This record gives sequence, C-alpha cells and structure tokens, in this order.
Amino acid sequence: MTRFPPRLARLLFSILASLLVCCGITVAAMSQATHQPQSAGVDNTKMGPYRALAHLAYAAAQKGDGAGAAQLAKILERVWDKAEDYGGDTALSKTNPDLFKQVDKAMDDFITTVQAGQKTPAETAKLKAAFNTYLEKLQLAD
Repeated sequence: MTRFPPRLARLLFSILASLLVCCGITVAAMSQATHQPQSAGVDNTKMGPYRALAHLAYAAAQKGDGAGAAQLAKILERVWDKAEDYGGDTALSKTNPDLFKQVDKAMDDFITTVQAGQKTPAETAKLKAAFNTYLEKLQLAD
C-alpha cells in the first residue's frame, strides 16, 4: 500500500471533496444543513467534507441511484480512513478516541445501509435514521 505524506494526503482529500461538490449535483438533503460558514456548499469545519459527501450519497440513494450512492459512500469511507491515518496529532482518533469510535461506527452504519441499496432500493426509514445519526455524531466532532 502506498503511503502519502500527511500534507499530500490532506491536499488530495481537499481536492477530492472540492471536485465532488463542484460537479453540480444538487442535494435536496441539505435542508438539514448546519449553520456553519460554507464555501462551495461545504461547511468550513473539520467535519464539513465528510458531511458533504454523506449528503451527496444520501441524495443519490433517495433518487434511486444505488450504484452512485454506494460509490460516494466508499469514497467517504476511504477519505475518512486516510485522514485519520495521516492526520497525525490532530486526527480525531488521537484527540478524542471515544468520539472517534462513535463517529466511525455511525459512518460504518450509514455506509452499510447505503451499500445495501446498491442492487435494490435502500430501506428509506433505515437510511434516513443512519444518515441522521451520522450527522449528529459529526456535529459533535466539529
């Protein structure tokens, strides 16, 4: 596995998040948006990019695009894992291990639910509950 230096990993993460947001996907789910300052639709917070990717995946799943939602969920998982691996002393896993576990579990539950809808539409109530729980945990980590 290739390891990127922390600065390069953060740069790649920023570019990826910006590209996803700038690709013109409208997100109806952003009605639950936080009241944080934003840039290009992404909260300017530590958890803003993860929240934006989750919104994109949720919106795709709601529109019946299970494959697109699953792809975005996988990107969310990979970006989160890389940021935690290369975040050094500022990584949530280092600064608040208990909260990291809560956020990571909520993210895993959300991703599992999204990916379950890849072949057949995701169960709406379960998807919404997993999405809302994940957003709540992200809010705690901002």
